[in-house]
This record gives sequence, C-alpha cells and structure tokens, in this order.
Amino acid sequence: MNAIVEALAFFLGFIAWLMVGVALPNRYWKVSTVDGNVITTSTIYENLWMSCATDSTGVHNCRDFPSLLALNGYIQASRALMIASIVFGSFGIVATLSGMQCSKIGGENYLLKGRIAAIGGVFFLLQGICTMIAVSWYAANITQQFFDQFYPGTKYEIGEGLYIGWSSATLAICGGSCLVCACKLTTPQEKISYPYQPSSRGRVLTATPTSFSIPSNYGRNAYV
Repeated sequence: MNAIVEALAFFLGFIAWLMVGVALPNRYWKVSTVDGNVITTSTIYENLWMSCATDSTGVHNCRDFPSLLALNGYIQASRALMIASIVFGSFGIVATLSGMQCSKIGGENYLLKGRIAAIGGVFFLLQGICTMIAVSWYAANITQQFFDQFYPGTKYEIGEGLYIGWSSATLAICGGSCLVCACKLTTPQEKISYPYQPSSRGRVLTATPTSFSIPSNYGRNAYV
C-alpha cells in the first residue's frame, strides 16, 4: 500500500472520529423555526440528550430528557448509532496505526500489516455508515414534522450538529474507502524470485548435440 494513501486515509478517519465526538454532545441538532412568527420571544433547541430554551435576554435553561423509554424510537436509535460510530472509529484508528508501513508493530510482514490496515478501513466505513444513518434519520423526522400542516407541536429546523455529523460521515467513508481499495493483498507466490533467462530471439537453434573435446596424450603430428 502506498504510504501517502495510508497517511491520508488515517488523517480523514481521525478527523471524522473527532467530529463525531463534537457532534454527539452538540446542543443544536434541531432549532425551533421562526417561520411565520412576527415576534420571537424564545428559541428552543434540542439534541439526543436534552432540551434547551433561551429567551430574548439571553438566559439559557436546559433539562435532560426524563425517561429513555418515553422518547421517540428514532432518538433512541440515533443515540445507539452515534455511540457505535465512536466505538468503530476507535477500533479503526488502532487498526490503521498498527497496519501502517511507518509503524513498528507487526515487524516487516507487510502482507499482514496491509490486511490489518484494510480492517481499519472497514471500521472507518462502519463508522461513517452509522453516523450517516443517525443524522439522516433524525433530519428526516424534522423535515417531516416541518412540512406537516396538521402537526400540533413545535416545528423545528435542522441544526448545526447534523451538518457536523454529515461532514464526519463523509470523511469517514472516504478514508475507509481509500484504505480498503488501496490495500494490495498479495500472496506469497507473487514474491518468489525467478532466475533471469535471456531472450532467445535472433539465435539459431540446432538439434546437433554439443561436442566436448576429450583431452588426449598424443601430439598433433600423430594424427597426420
């Protein structure tokens, strides 16, 4: 595997893992809309863990969700997917560091190191997929409620936490794809060296066997 591709893929995966850690506690996953409101006295915003409100004076009040089982199913699923994304990203970082050519782990067995790096790429792909499903599912419910004219509750718009999650998923998928596609799983037979055989083009092959001279004890005059 190319060392530059390895370094680039690891950098993308690591940045994606950090962005998941930023998006998960971010409070602005959805923000109450001001569409159709002439005067807005307070703003409500929520994430996977709590609901907050701020008034025109800048005072913030937050409360955690009182019950896990009372939450909507998509919020519970998004929580699980985001936590799984962090776990997969952690495994991907460890595996990629172990499989990189510049690391001393694994010795000089580059075949094994390449396979370990490919496993790290699979973990990064799983991280990106979990993050993408979580934020997209959450955003789909926001847009569904926003465009539902008969929805009685507060309508929300997409917050910055979801955009961070989408960016993280994209980087993780790109980094994992680079590791998986660039890894060359060569077999030991491909590394066997063969002796050099010069080309026979331009030579005349004869069927006459090569004669070898036998040493004799007689001089040249004895054959006259």
